[in-house]
Amino acid sequence: MSLDNIEIDTLVVGAGQAGVAMSEHLSEQGVPHLVLERNRIAEAWRTGRWDSLVANGPAWHDRFPGLQFDIDPDGFAGKEQVAAYFEAYAKKINAPIHTGVTVKRVTRNADCPGFTVETSEGTLRAQRVVAATGPFQKPVIPAIAPKDERLYQIHSAQYFNPQQLPEGAVLVVGAGSSGVQIAEELLRAGKQVYLSVGPHDRPPRAYRNRDFCWWLGVLGLWDTETMQAGREHVTIAVSGARGGHTVDFRRLAQAGMTLVGLTESFNENTVVFKQDLVENLANGDENYLSLLDAADAYIERNGLDLPLEPSARERVADSPCISQPLRELNLAEAGVNSIIWATGYAVDYNWLQVDAFDAKGKPQHQRGVGKEPGIYFVGLPWLSRRGSAFIWGVWHDARHVACHIATQRGYQHYEDAGQRRAASVRPLASAPAAKVATA
Repeated sequence: MSLDNIEIDTLVVGAGQAGVAMSEHLSEQGVPHLVLERNRIAEAWRTGRWDSLVANGPAWHDRFPGLQFDIDPDGFAGKEQVAAYFEAYAKKINAPIHTGVTVKRVTRNADCPGFTVETSEGTLRAQRVVAATGPFQKPVIPAIAPKDERLYQIHSAQYFNPQQLPEGAVLVVGAGSSGVQIAEELLRAGKQVYLSVGPHDRPPRAYRNRDFCWWLGVLGLWDTETMQAGREHVTIAVSGARGGHTVDFRRLAQAGMTLVGLTESFNENTVVFKQDLVENLANGDENYLSLLDAADAYIERNGLDLPLEPSARERVADSPCISQPLRELNLAEAGVNSIIWATGYAVDYNWLQVDAFDAKGKPQHQRGVGKEPGIYFVGLPWLSRRGSAFIWGVWHDARHVACHIATQRGYQHYEDAGQRRAASVRPLASAPAAKVATA
């Protein structure tokens, strides 16, 4: 389909979970729109994740309200199941998605309202643009990464399975959900694994017969609207792998994984770690126990009949790597031939050339409504609250943005009494030369 000379009210860029959710709510509001996706629907779930990845939340929770996963509600959908789910959802709502189209540049029009959008399939005009490309746009490998061709170094976005790594031990840098799941998979595959553990939250997978997603819901923690200052770099260590289990770094150490502190620097063959491992583990334990305490208090306060789980508070003994943490490691002597950088992502909005970003290139918005009028964002962590990073949270954020767009359309389409009188006697206009896309 050629997009040349098409005029559309709202253009959504990206057809992952954010773009699909956006399309549903725009349709409900009667807003004509198009969704452009450079690859396939939910492509990041297929090719931007490792083979064994599953959702971090159970199927009853990590979904849109209008469609259930075709698996056990307490199970964790695999990445292909998630991708298929969004394809099915897009079909269910008849979303106007065009795949294989790259948006190259968006600029504000100088002589008329709206934006000019240059794509690989032509140039169109849109009154509004919603960036639904998500937070995982540009894998980040820190500048401290060694320049050593003998080491096999990849970002977690390029990791798929243990078989792709060369023989030898592995250093995994980053112990959020991705890092710890990859490290555990490599350990179970027989690899010697060193895991660099930074500050993290460590919720229980489940407690007293309820998943942690349920606990965060009833305790109101999903609706927290502001991230606590100083916790911007605190990741969450949680796993749905193998049916779901609580991440316990001490048990991983007992199973043979070597835990180290935050990776600080490299000096030729030697990597230096911060002496913060014990502190990071202690803070993670504190986060874990605080949720157990809050859950116990909620149960007592509401008179719920949920079974006690004293084993949840048991702590295994510290392994030598914890009681005597490594300050540095000679990679060659340790046989480390691979480094996996589970160090997160940066956003990349080079295509969106409008005044909606701060000096660091981060979007400036209020609940997804951009600083630049007519520009919107969906699918970012903490867009409106803590739950924004989850599938269901994206859906609710998209609804707010769609309602804002519908309200603005109402103002823009207002006609005063004189305009209404003129319209009632205006002769029928000839068909416009430009094509107009509708939902």
